[in-house]
Amino acid sequence: MRDYLTAMSDFDYQRAVSHSLHGDLTALNACVECCDRHALPGRIALFWEGRDASSASYTFTELQTHAARFANFLLAQGVKRGDTVAGLLPRNVELLVVVLASWRIGAVYQPLFTAFGPKAIEHRLNSSGAALVVTDAANRPKLDDVNDCPTIVTVSGPKGQGLVRGDYSFWAELERYPAVCEPVMLNGEDPFLLMFTSGTTGPAKPLLVPLKAIVAFQAYTRDAVDLRAQDAFWNLADPGWAYGIYFGITGPLSMGHPITLYDGPFTVESTCRVIKKYAITNLTGSPTAYRLLIAAGDAFSSKVKGQLRAVSSAGEPLNPEVIRWFAEHLDVTIHDHYGQTEIGMVLCNHHGLGHPVHLGAAGFASPGHRIVVLDEHHQELPVGQPGILAVDRSQSPMCWFGGYQGFPTKAFVGNYYLSGDTVELNPDGSISFVGRSDDVITTSGYRVGPFDVESALIEHPAVIEAAVVGKPDPERTELVKAFVVLSPHYLGDAQLAETLRLHVRQRLAAHAYPREIEFVSELPKTPSGKLQRFILRNQEIAKAEQAANARATA
Repeated sequence: MRDYLTAMSDFDYQRAVSHSLHGDLTALNACVECCDRHALPGRIALFWEGRDASSASYTFTELQTHAARFANFLLAQGVKRGDTVAGLLPRNVELLVVVLASWRIGAVYQPLFTAFGPKAIEHRLNSSGAALVVTDAANRPKLDDVNDCPTIVTVSGPKGQGLVRGDYSFWAELERYPAVCEPVMLNGEDPFLLMFTSGTTGPAKPLLVPLKAIVAFQAYTRDAVDLRAQDAFWNLADPGWAYGIYFGITGPLSMGHPITLYDGPFTVESTCRVIKKYAITNLTGSPTAYRLLIAAGDAFSSKVKGQLRAVSSAGEPLNPEVIRWFAEHLDVTIHDHYGQTEIGMVLCNHHGLGHPVHLGAAGFASPGHRIVVLDEHHQELPVGQPGILAVDRSQSPMCWFGGYQGFPTKAFVGNYYLSGDTVELNPDGSISFVGRSDDVITTSGYRVGPFDVESALIEHPAVIEAAVVGKPDPERTELVKAFVVLSPHYLGDAQLAETLRLHVRQRLAAHAYPREIEFVSELPKTPSGKLQRFILRNQEIAKAEQAANARATA
């Protein structure tokens, strides 16, 4: 284990990152870094587990061959360097092939979460200008409702099940093309991923991730996750999201380490099965997943105790009781990690670095980052004063975020990137998370932009206006709650509320629909007509506190 201060001052380490920041890394290709370099005889890249307990494994060499074939198919479709290839795919080998093939020809991969509905998919595809989208039979019907949908490739079932006339069949096309495709070499500033991040005042915004970010992804995987050669690793996050694609695929594969993908819904039974079957020793996930596992009690702990060496948590603040439970019942340390789609993981309790760990603290700045706390005037604050977490970009060679594609941002102020999250500096240099200062809702580990939910609600003829906020919830961190102003022709009853919930769930995603809907006559607004979500959010926080106090005194 490296000491934290040693890691922060490692000259060779920082020099390599600095070269990356300034675009000095040339002749780079993400497929080469994450596949070709590790394509040694018999070296496993992927352990795959199906929901029915079926399983398979794939070597780096097999993935290299499949990726080269699909890359040649992409070239035949006119996809070229810098173009976007989207994937609306579950956690299976085809997803990895599409990712690696896109990177091989210098294209940019765009992940689409499979729980998205047509509206969310359409916005992202139209914004990215994707040249092609790959999906499977289960998700293919959603694309019928997407306007201006690009060329579609379908991973079809037996006898072409799910294949629509005009689609390309994934595996059939692979067989038609040669297994050799020369990788397109790029530099550190060239993009290889196109991500979308939820916003509070508009639709989800796109951002390009440059190749130099792989250095930061690998460093996090090494220093914070402490992924070792002898580890069996499983990241529970879906690759349709940043944490899954950054640190469930790119980080470990770039280290030549095999990954685990489970293609099925999260359950305690399936989690125990995968941990035991693949002898998982290093696990990452969200506090929501861990709370659900804890709720199972002995049904979980008795099956995996003694199995796990290191457990990491990301997506939302980690509850101290979760840390205590894992220590007491599993005899394993679980560490909290903080990051964003825009900047990766920048504040962590590092498994792989020696430093003090305090309950409630998000940890120390990741090596290669200088993290500070700023006041409202963007001046750095001393210990004990809450302010906005910011990255000092002038002294953070690992920081790769350059802004949103086609969207201005107020997050850059001088040398600082403002996270929008409220934190506090501790005497030992660690930083504790206080709360979020924006309107983005964190529910079950997912970040939900209220604008998207409001837009979906307003599509329904019964709805005139809507405001969406996060309501405090002990299990999910927050529930998505909607305040709805109805057309006079509709009655705000339980039946209509359920209709609206199902409408949003079908149009957006299973995690994004409002679990609670309150019908109101008007919404709080500024004199200029701008919606004031914070008033509604504060009302829900006050109600939650009153309820908690009532339970405590009962």
